[in-house]
Amino acid sequence: MGRYFGTDGIRARVGEPLMSPEFVLKLGHAAGRVLARHAHGGAKRAAVLIGKDTRISGYMIESALEAGLSAAGVDVVLCGPLPTPGVAYLTRALRLEAGIVVSASHNPYPDNGIKFFGPNGEKLPDELEAEIEATVESPLVCREAHELGRARRLDDAAGRYIEFCKSTFPASMSLDGLRLVLDCAHGAAYQVAPAVFHELGAEVVALANQPNGFNINEGVGATHPEYLQAMVRAHRADLGIAFDGDGDRVIMADAEARLYDGDALLYVIVRDRVLAGQRLGGVVGTLMSNLGLEHAVHRLGVRFERTKVGDRYVAEALRERGWEYGGESSGHLLCLGVHTTGDGIISALQVLAALRRRGETLAQACADLVRYPQVLRNVSVPRGYDWKDHPGVLAACRAAEAELAAQGRILLRPSGTEPLLRVMVEGRDASLVQRWADALAAAIESSLATESASMHSGGNP
Repeated sequence: MGRYFGTDGIRARVGEPLMSPEFVLKLGHAAGRVLARHAHGGAKRAAVLIGKDTRISGYMIESALEAGLSAAGVDVVLCGPLPTPGVAYLTRALRLEAGIVVSASHNPYPDNGIKFFGPNGEKLPDELEAEIEATVESPLVCREAHELGRARRLDDAAGRYIEFCKSTFPASMSLDGLRLVLDCAHGAAYQVAPAVFHELGAEVVALANQPNGFNINEGVGATHPEYLQAMVRAHRADLGIAFDGDGDRVIMADAEARLYDGDALLYVIVRDRVLAGQRLGGVVGTLMSNLGLEHAVHRLGVRFERTKVGDRYVAEALRERGWEYGGESSGHLLCLGVHTTGDGIISALQVLAALRRRGETLAQACADLVRYPQVLRNVSVPRGYDWKDHPGVLAACRAAEAELAAQGRILLRPSGTEPLLRVMVEGRDASLVQRWADALAAAIESSLATESASMHSGGNP
């Protein structure tokens, strides 16, 4: 990660230094200068697409970006609320120099973020992000009036993206006869997701599709699956589908309200491709992917490799190896044969196509996926906290690894977007997994208390 960019762009609480109008204006200007230097095809003027989710702060950030880009002589195309993968698609389809998404994904509304896509619809390369960072502190110099960038609205952005999503579903199939509950998280997918599934033939019950600027992800969406489960039961749906705030991740529930996360949905897609005779080089997961997924993929005769947590790392590994399928248990799934980035709507369509092709339910498609119990604990820590510097935490980790042995694993990693240390424990014995997850979280909290006491006593324990 750079000075400003994390694993998924820039993200902060609105009003903090990295999400203030002043900084965003400078960021837009810096991005404009860098993108103008790299304008593809020798274009006279670079053009950039800006999309956003439904947060109230999106207006302010969008305007500051637009002003900075225009001052740098870059044209701006505004598409309004649109899922992150929709911005990636339109950037490529319109042959623009970059796409910018204003969103904090699954975070609550007081947060916001900024992420960039390149002209190919993929996340902006690290080198360009570093160049933008290096330019942010340069003086903001406005171009002369005749050189300023122009701004326009793309009125049919949602319609274009809807048609693209539908094109990834087999033309020989439909969703006739399916009642689907869609939890749109009051986020960026609130308009397009219901239209896609309805136009493919499903009976759609659209929920959490009334954004007001403040309710994004509030008790709904992929990070609050209990709402999806309740709504599947209440509406007697065949399936439930939940997206996150920016529409790039998905989880599902079946008619019995059983949940299926990204690991399960990735397995359904990969299994379908193998049964169809497609030769897969391999599948990419992350350090958080369940051991059960790895073992089930191996039983299909397919390699399984892990990367650091973050869909950009999954995408990089897939492209390096020439593979198509990968994802995260959180619901970021990549099917590079149909899109350049993770897409909640398109991933759900790939799952539905697999179920229709096999004449199966989600439970039947996942029958051979035996998951290990896994517990994830999020512990609030100050930025810069390194658990490896604390003997008590190290001792707890060694004890957990010794008792779990070959029957499980532990993982401690800092969040790339929030001041949290994520603790994951996985193993065959559910009670042992829970006990060690609690013990590790307690060890971290104890180390923080000790550190705080030492600071207040002037550094003397």
